Amino acid sequence: MRILILGGDGYLGWPTAMNLAVENEVWVVDNYLRRRIAEATDSEPLIATPSLTERARLFEAVSGNRIETIIGDLGDPDLMYDIVQRVQPECIIHYAEQPSAPYSMRGFKEARETLQNNLNVTFNCIWAVKDIVPDCHIIKLGTMGEYGTPNIDIEEGWLDIEHKGRKDKFLFPRAAGSLYHTTKVLDTDLIWFYVRTYGIRVTDLMQGPVYGLSTDEADLDQGLVPNFNYDDIFGTVVNRFLVQAVAGIPLTVYGGGGQTRGYLNLRDTLQCVRLSVENPADKGTLRIFNQFTETLSVNDIATKIKTVGDSMGLGVNIKSIENPRKEREEHYYNPTHTGLLDLGLEPNYMTDDVIASMLERIVVNKDNINTDRIMPRVRWNA
Repeated sequence: MRILILGGDGYLGWPTAMNLAVENEVWVVDNYLRRRIAEATDSEPLIATPSLTERARLFEAVSGNRIETIIGDLGDPDLMYDIVQRVQPECIIHYAEQPSAPYSMRGFKEARETLQNNLNVTFNCIWAVKDIVPDCHIIKLGTMGEYGTPNIDIEEGWLDIEHKGRKDKFLFPRAAGSLYHTTKVLDTDLIWFYVRTYGIRVTDLMQGPVYGLSTDEADLDQGLVPNFNYDDIFGTVVNRFLVQAVAGIPLTVYGGGGQTRGYLNLRDTLQCVRLSVENPADKGTLRIFNQFTETLSVNDIATKIKTVGDSMGLGVNIKSIENPRKEREEHYYNPTHTGLLDLGLEPNYMTDDVIASMLERIVVNKDNINTDRIMPRVRWNA
């Protein structure tokens, strides 16, 4: 299959490219936006990564599998059209968005950059598919953060409503907690409009926070490692806590720590995307999967990492700090997530062994830790 990955240099995009290149013709495009933001905000990853082109060369050398790379800004519609015309993809995997909630809340410039990049790339992708490859399957990375934390069960994308004796089916109500998450809500609305108007086929993956730095392909060489961020802007809570445990910094629980979300291992992201590629949505369908494997609170995660860290002699402490975000710290949370399991997802849960293996990998790179990157530098709790 010819697969085009938008945002192929990212934390998820690069491992996905390697994983799918083993059996498919894979093209990746990236404009290095995340790299530029990370450098500008002193938020670079724990392990330095080569350029996208160099990564692809290294991967081919160690695996024999080729990845075609293009550096360019997909916010430019001419470039998007040119690439889609050239590649003629059967599947497009869309990761090409500014992925940080804190960055999107940092100020006007960052909010505008997030809004323009995320919506322009999605819009351009939709139109290129509609006009050039209408049978192409778009796999769009959404986020569980679109739903917020409603006081009802979160269904898998859709909700059946009965009102005044009549029934209909609607997108599940959204209540995003950051400008970044709001752009993802707008993505979903854009996609749904074009699905029902022009009959394109889309899978929208509502993904929870991802953790980990190991995949079968990434473990072939240190230069193939994903962008493992541990800072307050790009680092997910699990990855931050793992580095804090190794660095001897108390795990910084925001507020009460009852914030509960659906999490998944990086390896499971690859499984979920592969299953979506191999089982495309029907034409004229917006298929939505809630992509996570287990729900945990921030306190649950801190306790798990402390337990394993202490068993390894790290002497981990936990400390509650003022929450820099505007969010409920205690809430109901019960999301459905059966679609991917039905397709064959085999979850890798956050076991003690999984945590220990991640801590061991970070210990090897302990000298790279910059402790100035860990505490919150962006606040929107006014």
